[in-house]
Amino acid sequence: MRAGPRNLITDVSGLRIGNARDDDLRSGVTVLIADAPMACGVNVMGGAPGTRETELLAPDKMVQCVDALVLSGGSTFGLAACDGVSEGLRHMGRGFEIGPVRVPIVPGAIIFDLLNGGDKNWAQNPYPALGRAALDAARTDFALGSEGAGTGALTHQWKGGLGSASAVLDNGLTVGAIVAVNALGSVTLGDTRQFWAAPWELDREFGGLGLDGPFDGTLEPRMTKRLGEATTIAIVATDAVMDKAALTRLATAAQDGMARAIVPSHTPHDGDLVFAVSTGTKPMPDPLSTPFQLGHAAASVLARAIARGVYSATSRSGDLQPRWSA
Repeated sequence: MRAGPRNLITDVSGLRIGNARDDDLRSGVTVLIADAPMACGVNVMGGAPGTRETELLAPDKMVQCVDALVLSGGSTFGLAACDGVSEGLRHMGRGFEIGPVRVPIVPGAIIFDLLNGGDKNWAQNPYPALGRAALDAARTDFALGSEGAGTGALTHQWKGGLGSASAVLDNGLTVGAIVAVNALGSVTLGDTRQFWAAPWELDREFGGLGLDGPFDGTLEPRMTKRLGEATTIAIVATDAVMDKAALTRLATAAQDGMARAIVPSHTPHDGDLVFAVSTGTKPMPDPLSTPFQLGHAAASVLARAIARGVYSATSRSGDLQPRWSA
């Protein structure tokens, strides 16, 4: 397994990411779109999720593909970013075909960033416009850290952020992840700068500090956020042919990546969620061993993406937390 050429989710051919942010608001939106509709599954393990249209992704539901996925700040208000994306897709002629009508399928998830110091006293919900701007900005190359849905993210100790990573497997398949890290838990060991995700780091992509302790099994973590203020939301993607049921299982496996990179994760106070999508451009080399390999890769890539999101965060005036980078 090696990192892809960009070390971004867009190493999965056909995918693009768009980011939009509002620095006064201290919030933003990230949109994933593909050249064609994507098969999609989802897994939710946190106790306080905020979502839109995730019920459609169950394997027994009629709609088989999505047109875009949205990760947004803004808590419940941020779900309106999907409206802006849907409107943009409608103008592109994209969407689920029902007779002469096309209805864009745009599931989304949000993080809570309403108490991060930004100006939230808006006269009109800004998230539909941010969603449309993110869609219009979709490219294969994009910035990490304090961008898009990670603009105003916070964690236990460090500024959060938007992270991404990729891996190319020996069988030629590619797996990528993108994540907005706004966790209740800590991404580093105690008071150190060592990332919990260090065992899965490739090519010093988040500082190369390694992981040699300290480990203390008696430590009881302290809560630094209140109920509903935390969430890590992610998308994992692959070019392997997978249906909704297989992608639901891939999203479930990818949740291990959160547990590797954030301590604690999946708490009653987080809304931890993973979408999984497939562009379906490459066949499964082996129907038994390949899903096993993809699940491991998805967890590893997501752990790396989480660390990269915090590692890449930048300082801005009025920050409530320090950035990780010196």
